[in-house]
Amino acid sequence: MEYRQHRLENGLEILAECNDQAYTSAFGFFVKTGARDETAELGGVSHFLEHMVFKGTPNLTAEQVNLRLDEMGSSSNARTGEESTIYHATVLPEFQTPMVELLSDLMRPSLRSEDFEMEKQVIVEEINMYRDQPPYGGHEKIMEEFFGPHPLSQSVLGTVDSVSNMTPDGMRSYFQQRYSPGNMALAAAGQVDFEQLVDDAERFCGAWESFAAPRQSYEAKHSTGFDQIVKENSHQQYILQLAAGPCASDDDRFATRVMSAILGDDGGSRMYWDFLDSGMAESAGMGVYEYFDTGAIMTYICCAPEQAQANLDRLYALQQKAVEGGITQKELELAKRKIAAHIVLASERTGSRMFSVGAQWLVDQPFKTTKEIAEVYEAITLDQVTEALHKYPLARSTTLVVGPCNDLKPGLSV
Repeated sequence: MEYRQHRLENGLEILAECNDQAYTSAFGFFVKTGARDETAELGGVSHFLEHMVFKGTPNLTAEQVNLRLDEMGSSSNARTGEESTIYHATVLPEFQTPMVELLSDLMRPSLRSEDFEMEKQVIVEEINMYRDQPPYGGHEKIMEEFFGPHPLSQSVLGTVDSVSNMTPDGMRSYFQQRYSPGNMALAAAGQVDFEQLVDDAERFCGAWESFAAPRQSYEAKHSTGFDQIVKENSHQQYILQLAAGPCASDDDRFATRVMSAILGDDGGSRMYWDFLDSGMAESAGMGVYEYFDTGAIMTYICCAPEQAQANLDRLYALQQKAVEGGITQKELELAKRKIAAHIVLASERTGSRMFSVGAQWLVDQPFKTTKEIAEVYEAITLDQVTEALHKYPLARSTTLVVGPCNDLKPGLSV
């Protein structure tokens, strides 16, 4: 495999991990724009815009876009998050040029007013549907409480009011502020003809006008506290918890991920044995969210309402024990081995490698191969994980419980 990169004169980055042995090719446009870049009045515009991209371009109708994706037998999708929007597809290698042409065309959509008004109703229904499903808007609520005035507190979907009041001109203005070629990358992986990829990008994207698309960096002042959302019709209780974590460029992010795996992996972790194997919870785990200028560690538990208070107490006890008693060398080695195996297994999928290429660009990090990333984890020491436990205390957190219980209390040591 060979990593290649090239920048067009207008600033568009072309990035590829080329593998002549691969059977497929994956391509994706990565845009540095998401919920954190929106104003309150335009809450949800990044996600709304993702929908609108597939409604047609000056060259293609929505039906023609879908037909071309089908004609190439592609596996395609798009996603929007707090800091990025990604449009991607995996195809057979012979469709490299037509797929790059189609994705490039989509990056300059028509944004027609009539399509906008129709899609607005779809987005509003999506927001309402999401609120009716577990954990009933709990993720948005805890992000809002934990990050407070920081823009990461803003919902990716937006609100019914912000979407309902949005205008086509407001969306077009946002597009013209964020979709600069210098704020985008075309990432590829698998069997990729890189020289042809650069030629295609120059032909289809080289005329895009370049403009500044800065992102402001804010110091996150994380909040702590305990809150409840009572949902009497819920059959389960959901416990969500956010604690401070490393940002996407912090050197200790790898050790923190290992710590998270030791405590909250979906199999063999301390939370697995305490909550799942014991029958105390239906699901439980921990994960690390790394953003441009800050980070968070998410812990979650889904359990029967009658077990919720005991699980809050158990969770606090587990966190305190980890800090006071540390972890063992055996736990460290098992976690590192599982992470390395996951990385290698994922690397066999062309789409996963394309996402790795683009994701590293999104956070301005030098590209690392699968082997190099695995070696970073292999080098993590017990002292580094212990330091992460103390630097990012899990018990100093915002906790939100969602479900039928209305009298739960913060966890206490048991």
